[in-house]
Amino acid sequence: METVQLSLLGGLLALDATSVGQFMVSRPLVAGALVGWVLGDPPLGFTIGAVLELYLLVSFPTGGSRFPEGATATVVAAASAAGASEPGALPLAVAMGLVWGQLGGASITLLRHANSKLVPEPGGSVAKMHHLVAAHLAAVLLDFVRGTVITLSGVLVGRLLVHAWGARWAISDSASLGLLLIGGAVSAGILLRDLGGFRRRSALFVAGAILGLLGVRFL
Repeated sequence: METVQLSLLGGLLALDATSVGQFMVSRPLVAGALVGWVLGDPPLGFTIGAVLELYLLVSFPTGGSRFPEGATATVVAAASAAGASEPGALPLAVAMGLVWGQLGGASITLLRHANSKLVPEPGGSVAKMHHLVAAHLAAVLLDFVRGTVITLSGVLVGRLLVHAWGARWAISDSASLGLLLIGGAVSAGILLRDLGGFRRRSALFVAGAILGLLGVRFL
């Protein structure tokens, strides 16, 4: 039942990215908190959401570009790490989430091609207006099914991966989290460059460095 709930949550969060709402609940930080609540482990969900938010900040969902899907990635990562005591549970779960986020992004591209075939020929008749509404609802349903399937497959594979390889991880929990945060810092540096570089955004860099140090201390 928990896997079904997580899969449906992944489908709903996938809708928020484009099809419905765009209320930003599909961002990893928010999605992680929601998944943690479903799993009964809010700190784990928030931690994974914060790490993935750092990694995915550089992905701007603009135009027709392909970008990783953060919502399903977060659900997969948090579900993969939940209840696992192996030392490699967290880093393997985050890695799994990043990989599945790329697969989710690829599935969005396929969905766009499918949606283009649902759109009726342009016209002003009432009948064709009904066809347009039906096509829109069908596209929303397809996006929900896509997000649900991507999440379900990711959760199943992620849990198997953590169970099979988590105990073989040779790095301690604190060192693993440090490595994840270093990777996130690289991603944040790329974002800073996209926003104009250090000279134009020095205050942003200093604030980010302070928050990063605080995050390492408390996490």
